[in-house]
Amino acid sequence: MRGPGRLGQNEDMATQTIERPDIDERTEQDDDTPKVFHYVKKDKIAESAVMGSHVVALCGEVFPVTKSAKPGSPVCPKCKKIYEKMKK
Repeated sequence: MRGPGRLGQNEDMATQTIERPDIDERTEQDDDTPKVFHYVKKDKIAESAVMGSHVVALCGEVFPVTKSAKPGSPVCPKCKKIYEKMKK
C-alpha cells in the first residue's frame, strides 16, 4: 500500500554527504578592527584602554579604545577636518 510518507518496496531512502572544504569565506576583517581611526583626547585613551570606558571622538562617535593606530592607518575624515580647524 502506497501513500504519503510511505515507501514502496523498491524505494530506498538514501542519505548523501556533500563534502565542503574548510574555506574561510568571510570578506570582512575581524569585528574589532576599526575601519578608520578617530582623534580622541590623549588623556582619555589610556583610561579607556585600561578601564574599558568609552571615549568621544572629535566627530562625536563614542566607543571604547581597543586598538592603537599605526602610521598610515586610515583616519576618520570628519575628525581630520575638525582637527585641522583646531590647529589654526
